[in-house]
Amino acid sequence: MTKLRAKIIIGATALVGLGLGIAAITLGPLRGPDMQYIPQMEAFEFSDGRNVMVQKFEVTAAEWNRCFDADACSQKMKIRKTGEDFPATNLNWMDVNEYLTWVNAASRHAFRLPTQNEWNEMAHEVLPEEKDPIFTDPELSWASTYLMEPEINRSLRPSGSFETTAEGIVDLNGNVWEWTADCYSGDSGNSDLAKCPAYFVAGEHIAAIPIFTRDPARGGCAVGSPPAHLGLRLMTDTPVPGV
Repeated sequence: MTKLRAKIIIGATALVGLGLGIAAITLGPLRGPDMQYIPQMEAFEFSDGRNVMVQKFEVTAAEWNRCFDADACSQKMKIRKTGEDFPATNLNWMDVNEYLTWVNAASRHAFRLPTQNEWNEMAHEVLPEEKDPIFTDPELSWASTYLMEPEINRSLRPSGSFETTAEGIVDLNGNVWEWTADCYSGDSGNSDLAKCPAYFVAGEHIAAIPIFTRDPARGGCAVGSPPAHLGLRLMTDTPVPGV
């Protein structure tokens, strides 16, 4: 092999290596989700054929505190001395979005909140059947709703204390209402989500909660009677490895 030919081969090899290096820098490391931040998930198929993954339990206090410890969530959850894990509660709309931002970045996976219709379909089998209204006059519908709603037990119970759906989703009929992605704008008709004053929360009855409210018993509702507790459950449209 001549010296000139050897130099050409070495030079070409160096250029290829340099090109691969540039590509690696441009694309960054090809990584999947960080499974240590992925909660227990269950598969669910909606009636329209869409397949999603839904968090088995509501976000727990222990899961929430990982966000707090990372300085990404402003609230810290109390951990019970019994060692049992409880749902993270007393969460307003801003708290929920702090957690979503953190868990999406930490897990490298796209989580979101369900819509109200999605939540209702997931929970249909464990929710009580709707009763016929006491009053048929539309102007008295509020009275029917108020009189027919069951008295809520406000005692927070450990995760897994309520029913499980056929798909394995737990506590949808519990006393923690879960924030949804659906805005309630009232009579204003405002469709700008950046200015949305309240969002629907999902539970045994419909309720819309102002975005700053953490305790609905004190902060009140925009629609419906106050839920006992406010929490959240994650879902994703992207498959989770191993589930």
